[in-house]
Amino acid sequence: MKIAAKLRSRGAAVTHDVLMIPIAWLGAYWLRFNLESIPEPYLGQALAMLPVVLVIHVSVFLYFGLYRGVWRFASIPDLLRIGQAVLIATALSSVAIFLFTRMDFIPRSVIPLSALLLVFLLGGPRFIYRWLKDRRLYELPGKKALIIGAGSAGEMLVRDMLRDRQREFQPVAFVDDDVGKRGREIHGIRVAGGVGRIPRLVSKLGVDVALIAAPSATSKQMRRIVDACETSNVPVRTLPRIGDLVGGQVSIKEMRDVHIEDLLGREAVELDWSGIRGGLAGKSVLVTGGGGSIGSELCRQIAGLNPTRLVVLERSEFNLYSIDLELARTFPELERVMLLGDVCRPTTVESALTQYKPDIVFHAAAYKHVPLLENQVEAGVWNNVLGTWTAASLASDHGCETFVLISSDKAVNPANIMGATKRAAEICCQYFHGRSHTRFITVRFGNVLGSTGSVIPLFQTQIANGGPVTVTDPNVTRYFMTAAEATQLILQASVMGKGGEIFVLDMGEPVKISYLARQLILLSGKRPDEDIGIAYIGLRAGEKLYEELFHRDEKLVDTGHAKILLANSRTIDKKIVERTIANLHEANSTSDATKMEKSLYALVPEHSIQVAQVNDASQNTAALATQK
Repeated sequence: MKIAAKLRSRGAAVTHDVLMIPIAWLGAYWLRFNLESIPEPYLGQALAMLPVVLVIHVSVFLYFGLYRGVWRFASIPDLLRIGQAVLIATALSSVAIFLFTRMDFIPRSVIPLSALLLVFLLGGPRFIYRWLKDRRLYELPGKKALIIGAGSAGEMLVRDMLRDRQREFQPVAFVDDDVGKRGREIHGIRVAGGVGRIPRLVSKLGVDVALIAAPSATSKQMRRIVDACETSNVPVRTLPRIGDLVGGQVSIKEMRDVHIEDLLGREAVELDWSGIRGGLAGKSVLVTGGGGSIGSELCRQIAGLNPTRLVVLERSEFNLYSIDLELARTFPELERVMLLGDVCRPTTVESALTQYKPDIVFHAAAYKHVPLLENQVEAGVWNNVLGTWTAASLASDHGCETFVLISSDKAVNPANIMGATKRAAEICCQYFHGRSHTRFITVRFGNVLGSTGSVIPLFQTQIANGGPVTVTDPNVTRYFMTAAEATQLILQASVMGKGGEIFVLDMGEPVKISYLARQLILLSGKRPDEDIGIAYIGLRAGEKLYEELFHRDEKLVDTGHAKILLANSRTIDKKIVERTIANLHEANSTSDATKMEKSLYALVPEHSIQVAQVNDASQNTAALATQK
């Protein structure tokens, strides 16, 4: 059926063009004789030469492929092709006519006149047909859509919308902050103003949905756009970021809901991929905690850098199974080793290092839930401190090239057990630096968007259950970063470091958790304080109002990379470290939590000071919450 339709369509196009040739030829004579009857012997000569003109023109048209195009999508390139074909056909016809007649009774003006008429007669109907078809599309029903972004992405999106037979959306206007685009039209749709006019346009045009067609927009720009749409109470959808578009193509199918990462994420990270690949390609790599949020993302990134072997150590059976399944599907040629075990067990780590001889170790295994660890000091110290000591010590003994510790902003002036144990882990790596040829590198950063146990999945669950969303304090702030960005910067730092450094990732501006809660409610299609309430419950045990990335005694040094800074390590007393680790091992063997906590304080003295300050702040917040 489709083939028959195509043949009918092509046959109609050929018939049309064949009919236009004599009309143009005789019409040129008619114009030449001032719109009066064509006298003899000119008329006879014109009719005698008509078959010659027909044969040459039709042959040239076929050669130029005038019938491969579809009238429905006639465009400027089609018009240029028609012009070229008519020019060549006219030139060949002129030569043939001269050979047959020596131009007797053939007015010279007929030749260019017939060419101009033919271009008009061939091109005109094609564009009229397309205009009629497009006009029907513009009149079809659909949700009235305001397109935010009048660049190439917006143009392609509107073009796809107008050709969509299901007609889900009807574009009514563009919005763009580029003053040079104001008042212009794209596919008949006017650029009606900047982002600030969104509320007015939504009301004036009866907009049903706002579509963000700005895949290269920064998160700050996205927040401004989304805020304007939320003020207008209009649903908003967006194209993915430019790097996530399938094949770089823009279409209605690519539209999705706005994610919190669009508002909190940042510009793409510029990395020295050749340097990173040079540092990891051909190497055996071990990732501890490889099934966790950061550990699994490390595995994904490393797997694409051609290591000789990727060893994943993880004690969660399900997490290990999940990352193995994903890597097997995405990187089938990669040699993978999945080890189910605990990094705190020396025999487990010893076996992995002896058997697989990793050149580089990324130590991501850690407990990270702040309130939970406050009453679990034994578990926190065992996993975060003694586990790190075990892994670092054995990596040094086995001569691994590099050991990278994944640390946290909570290690700076820690006010909780989790932060104190992560600071102690940093001290462990600093202790082993210089003991062997192993480079010990620490990378410190803040919260990872959507990671297991983080605030975003909690808020999403609370919203799904009808609320309220619980926020500890109206002024509490945190740093956020996507797992992909954090991981890529970890890899960059791993090849930059010479050993003994603490690299701190640029986390941008801290975000208020109350803002995060409101945005998640809005993005779910609900209204804060109306559909979903926000309850302020006071700071929990060990929580601070804000996190820090540097200690006052850590001198910052520029690394040459815009998003990575270097914090010169503080001086440590190795004898105190050795004595403390021995005490922690002893306390762990007897399950003496009190001794364990005292030993931790001895290693991280700033912990006790911060705890006192946080307790005072927590009491004040709780008192205010009670008054409210």
